[in-house]
Amino acid sequence: MQKLEINSTDLTPSVLLDADNRIFKFEGRSVSDNPKDFFKPIHAWFKEYSKKPNAVTVIVARFEYIDTATQRELLDIIKTLEGLPDVKIVWQFLEDDEDMEECGQELVQLTSVPFEFQAY
Repeated sequence: MQKLEINSTDLTPSVLLDADNRIFKFEGRSVSDNPKDFFKPIHAWFKEYSKKPNAVTVIVARFEYIDTATQRELLDIIKTLEGLPDVKIVWQFLEDDEDMEECGQELVQLTSVPFEFQAY
């Protein structure tokens, strides 16, 4: 499966989705005016990936900040992964950033995919 790599901007996170090397990573800020456009290729990539997933899928989400529209887009992506074997989200947040930790906790309540929380 082809790798998807998106560089970060002031409004969007960097994204690296590389099934061959088992790297699934989001990092940065996401406050785009149109998150649907930004996340469209990411949704498509995960839909294709879910047809023939790796035995283990660990997605690392290391956001400095995300808005509620991004949170909805992430939830849609996570729901795509619910049926996959051995999938997990590693939610990383700054040690004193309660808002980002709570954001991850809200996603946990809306999906059956397990989360691991890591403060850095």
